[in-house]
Amino acid sequence: MTSRVTGMNEALLRSLTPSVLTVLVRRGADFAAAEDAVQDALVEALRVWASDPPRDAKGWLVTVAWRKFLDATRADTARRRREDRVEEEPAPGPAPAVDDTLQLYFLCAHPSLTPASAVALTLRAVGGLTTRQIAEAYLVPEATMAQRISRAKRTVSDVRFDRPGDVATVLRVLYLVFNEGYSGDVDLAAEAIRLTQQLAASINHPEVAGLLALMLLHHARRAARTAPDGSLVPLAEQDRGRWDTALIAEGVGILQAALARDRLGEFQAQAAIAALHADAPTAEETDWVQIVEWYDELARLTDSPVVRLNRAVAVGEADGPRAGLAALAALDASLPRHTAVAAYLHERDGDPATAARLYAEAAHKAPNLAERDHLTRQAARLNARRDR
Repeated sequence: MTSRVTGMNEALLRSLTPSVLTVLVRRGADFAAAEDAVQDALVEALRVWASDPPRDAKGWLVTVAWRKFLDATRADTARRRREDRVEEEPAPGPAPAVDDTLQLYFLCAHPSLTPASAVALTLRAVGGLTTRQIAEAYLVPEATMAQRISRAKRTVSDVRFDRPGDVATVLRVLYLVFNEGYSGDVDLAAEAIRLTQQLAASINHPEVAGLLALMLLHHARRAARTAPDGSLVPLAEQDRGRWDTALIAEGVGILQAALARDRLGEFQAQAAIAALHADAPTAEETDWVQIVEWYDELARLTDSPVVRLNRAVAVGEADGPRAGLAALAALDASLPRHTAVAAYLHERDGDPATAARLYAEAAHKAPNLAERDHLTRQAARLNARRDR
C-alpha cells in the first residue's frame, strides 16, 4: 500500500511542479534558485505526505518551496541586498490559479540552450524528475547531468519570464525526449506524452496536437516492436494484434481535429503517415500511395533529406523497388540509414548478393546495438540462402 501511495504522490508532484515553479518566479525568485527550492520541496513532500497528506497539495508545495527559497537566500551573503524584497513571506493559503506552464516550456526550450541541455532542463523543471532519474535515463553519471542542468539554469536565469516563446522549439525538445524511449527507471516516451498532453492543455495549437497524435500512434505499437529476446521487429512483421487500439483511436481523433483546422505542419504530416500504417489490417494492405503523398507534403514543409530518404522507401512500396532506388539515387549516400534503405530495396528488387553486402555495411554504421544486430541478421539470412 505504501508503494502505491508513494507512486500516486510522485505522479501528483510531477503534475504540480511547473505551476509551483512559476509561482516562485512570479514572486521574484530567479529561475535557478526557484527550481532548486521546488526540488527541495518535492523531496520534503515525498517524505511527509504518506503519513500526513495536505488538503491543498499545490498550496503546500508553494509554501514549503518559498520557505526553502528564503532560507537559501538568507544563507547567501552575496544576495543580502535581496532580503529586503523577499523577507515578507506570504501567508499560507490557496495557491493562485494563474498557470504559467506554457511560459515555463518556452523558457526551458530557450534558443540559447543546446538540445541536450533543453531536454534535461525540461525534464527537471517541467517534468519534476530528479537529476538522478534524468542521468539514469540518458545513461550518464549523475554529476555530469547535474553540471548540464546547472549550466542550463544559469543560461536562462536572466531571461524575462513574460517574453513570447517559440512553440516549434518546444515541440522539437519534447520529440527528442520521446525518441529516447526507455532506460533507467523513467519511461521517457510516456513522460514525453504526459508533458505534451500538459502542453496541449495550455495552448490550442494544431502542431501541438499533431505531435501528441504522432506520439500516441507510435507508442501504440511499442509492445510489438521487439521480440522476446529483445531483437527489433520491423513494422511489416509486427503482430498487429499487440498494437494498442485505444491509443490508436485517441491519436487518430486528435489528428483529425488538428487537420480540420487547415494549418498543416510537419508533426501533423508525420502523424498522418503513422495513422495510415495503424489503419492497415495487414502490412500488405497499407495504402502506400497515400503515404507517398504525405511524404511529399512533409518534404515540402521541412526540405529534410531524412524525410526524402523515408519517402524513397515508400516509393519503393507504392511503385516498385526500382522506383525506390531511383528516388534513393538522388540523395546523399552519407545520410544515416541510407545504406540500410539501399539494402532493403535491392532485396526487394531480387538482388540478394548486393543486398547482403549492403546490410553488412549498414550494420557497421548502425547508431545503436539493436539496429546493428538486426542488420547483421538480415545479411546473415541472405548469405545463408545463397549458400544452400
